[in-house]
Amino acid sequence: MPHPLPSKLSRPGFQPESKALPGHARSHNLALVLQTLYRAGELSRADLARELGFTRMTASELVAELIANGYVVERGHREGSRPGKPAMLVDINRDGLQIVSLDLAEHTIFRGAVMDLDGNILNRCEVKHVAGPGQGAVEEVLSLLQQTLVLATAPVIGIGVGSPGIVDANGVVQSAPNLGWSDFDLRKILSEASALPVTVANDANAAVLAETTFSNPSTDLMLIKVGHGVGSGLVVGGRALLGSRFAAGEIGHVTVGTDGGARCVCGKCGCLETWLSVPNLEAATSEKVDALRDIVLIEAGQRLGIALAPIVGALNLSEVVLSGPLHLLGGPLLDAAAKTLRRRTLAEFTSDVNFRMTTQGQDIVLRGAAVMVLSEQLGVA
Repeated sequence: MPHPLPSKLSRPGFQPESKALPGHARSHNLALVLQTLYRAGELSRADLARELGFTRMTASELVAELIANGYVVERGHREGSRPGKPAMLVDINRDGLQIVSLDLAEHTIFRGAVMDLDGNILNRCEVKHVAGPGQGAVEEVLSLLQQTLVLATAPVIGIGVGSPGIVDANGVVQSAPNLGWSDFDLRKILSEASALPVTVANDANAAVLAETTFSNPSTDLMLIKVGHGVGSGLVVGGRALLGSRFAAGEIGHVTVGTDGGARCVCGKCGCLETWLSVPNLEAATSEKVDALRDIVLIEAGQRLGIALAPIVGALNLSEVVLSGPLHLLGGPLLDAAAKTLRRRTLAEFTSDVNFRMTTQGQDIVLRGAAVMVLSEQLGVA
């Protein structure tokens, strides 16, 4: 496994304080080198010095440290006709390092993947989620982790996990009713089981990272993740919005309408989740002819539009993206949600809101979890 980088690598966009300690400045500079190589690809040490405003000696020293620790590799000399010795190119060790991602959001299957540093899935693993809430689900997750780690063919720099529920900055699942977890330290459990760094976030927050990283670099976006439950991830002004208690985007247990509705697992009646979650939609549409099936999907879409209208109106979002089974969410449901949203907001500000399905498919949480690891372990967005 690569040697660890300094404990506090700067995150993308971090601006060092004017009186930063030397160790902090070096960590920041190491992160800048990794970010630059990740985005640009192969560069020489002189290229890095020019790009980042370093001296050649500083660039060379930083690259040497990253090579020694296994994060950067030399790729050979640059081809060209310029006189003199051709420059040696370096790059992130894209082939020699891997990431393990886990997606715990689906109601019947937990998914795992081994991924390269560019977000490509190299190997997959699935464990059926058949145990009830509580310890049974924990055992299934641990089994998934071990089976996925075995598939890695290179050192793993970290594990990223997308979990349903409210997850704090320390990887503690504060509340996940569908899994029966409350104040559950998922990061600690998985770290102890793997002896690797683990990053845990809400599955919708992981999904919106994948959407903005690999599909659309929108700066004002809401992604609705529909699976066993319903949640959303928000990007406002180019930054992920988590909320003061890490519950931003938790729309699944917001009641929609005043006409009651089915009882939710949280104890209330008429929560959005009772209309929109995959198990509830499948049960409501099962064995119905097309016309009756469309009525169910249209009503679910209308309830979603009711929930979204004040959020989109208040934040002036430019895009709303749905992630989940296309056969349920696309078509009548998506159209009804968009129409309801526009009827309930000022048309001059929301008529051009782009309402669409994600292009990431079922891998969206896995790929978002990989983005989390890149940010946490390498300081790379």
